[in-house]
Amino acid sequence: MAYSPFRRLKFYLLGSGRSPVEEFLREQSEDIRTDFLDVMHLLASGQGLSMPLSRNLSGIYPGLHELRLKDRHGQVRIFYFVKRDDAVYMLHAMRKKTQEIPKRDIELILKRIKEV
Repeated sequence: MAYSPFRRLKFYLLGSGRSPVEEFLREQSEDIRTDFLDVMHLLASGQGLSMPLSRNLSGIYPGLHELRLKDRHGQVRIFYFVKRDDAVYMLHAMRKKTQEIPKRDIELILKRIKEV
């Protein structure tokens, strides 16, 4: 198979077929949704992202990253997982309220990684 710089982007789906990240994004400002789409184009083209737009969270799990978006209402975090030779999975999203990622969110993200 020939190398392609383009990556497949996927949204984690619940058993019901719903995407928690897409549902979260529908409730966000147009600024957040536009910024998210811009980042999706960068990821799909194979471009690696870095701070301040994206933070590597390999200390939590190898391949895990945190997308960092902001609007007038505050900060949004979208957690994605780069699964080599497969796809980039959008796993979880939240409004940032504290400095640390809450433990229950980390547990949920790790559970979803195991399911993809």
